Amino acid sequence: MIRPVPHVAAITAYALSQLQAPEGKRLVSLSQNESLRPPSPAAIRAAAGALEAGHLYPDPDWSDLRAALARVHGIAAGDILCGSGSMELIACLARAYADPENAVLAPAHAYPFFRTAALLARARYDMAPEVKGQVSVDALLAAVRPDTRLVFVANPGNPTGTRIARADLLRLRDGLPGDVLLVIDEAYGEFADGLDEPMFDLVARGDTVVLRTLSKAYGLAGARVGWGLFSPAVAREIRKVMSPNNIPAASQAAAAAAVADQAYMRETCALTAEMRDSFAGRLRQSGFDVPESHTNFVLIRLGDPDRAQGAEAALRAEGIILRPQGGVGLGDCLRATAGQAGAMDATAEILEHWARKETT
Repeated sequence: MIRPVPHVAAITAYALSQLQAPEGKRLVSLSQNESLRPPSPAAIRAAAGALEAGHLYPDPDWSDLRAALARVHGIAAGDILCGSGSMELIACLARAYADPENAVLAPAHAYPFFRTAALLARARYDMAPEVKGQVSVDALLAAVRPDTRLVFVANPGNPTGTRIARADLLRLRDGLPGDVLLVIDEAYGEFADGLDEPMFDLVARGDTVVLRTLSKAYGLAGARVGWGLFSPAVAREIRKVMSPNNIPAASQAAAAAAVADQAYMRETCALTAEMRDSFAGRLRQSGFDVPESHTNFVLIRLGDPDRAQGAEAALRAEGIILRPQGGVGLGDCLRATAGQAGAMDATAEILEHWARKETT
């Protein structure tokens, strides 16, 4: 038998939702935090045009995309690295800075890929407790150990939907030792940009990285494009462990065009927030516990894992797939992505019917 190396054999594969509807039911996936509408028409046209040069390798420096991002965010194009989704950048950060002697720290209910990236680097993965689904800066600082080298925080958070105020993130960075790299994952940052608390300026310190993705607000989950702002010293190390041709030319072209169409992206965010808040408000009126969210999804607290499993089963029986959260220590919760009105109405109706049956 051919055996893998021990640390890979010990890891559980990163789990995605099981997207199978019962026979005779139409699949409605509200489990993967995808955009509720396609990307900008300009992005679609750009991707189609780029295929004419499909026989060539893509630009390893993502020149057009970096330039577009720099213009929109007022940052230096040379400090931007682009990845195959932000997941690639997270994995590269762990590969470059974590190992059996350098540990990773994250909040207890953090994005689960942080753990996967740490374990692939053979690093210890430590977790700091949260307070009612909210990241605690004090708990994170108390959890730092002498061998902590990477701290991952998602802001806004996945799966909680909560966010950390800029002042608290500054306090976290100031409280961390100088040899600890803070990674702020802003995969849902566009949904909170209206609060005007950007964190890109922290990168100039040399001890912080800010990541983003085009999978959510820009509707390019299928194109697999993420990016981040890195100090030159950190970027130099990340380049060593990245694939040199990581983003296909069509994806780069689509991403650059999508970033240039800020009006379309902002409209997507507005439509998403309207749908998210309408759905959450309806559930709250029906007695469900739904915390405020700053993302394109909501977390539904059901009280205990058995109730969460019952609600999920009732939805799945009708072909509607939500994301259980037992894997991040929230076994009593389901996560629902904001989708089209018909899907959200059907989801709410099933949950309301299930809840009435539970109380009779």
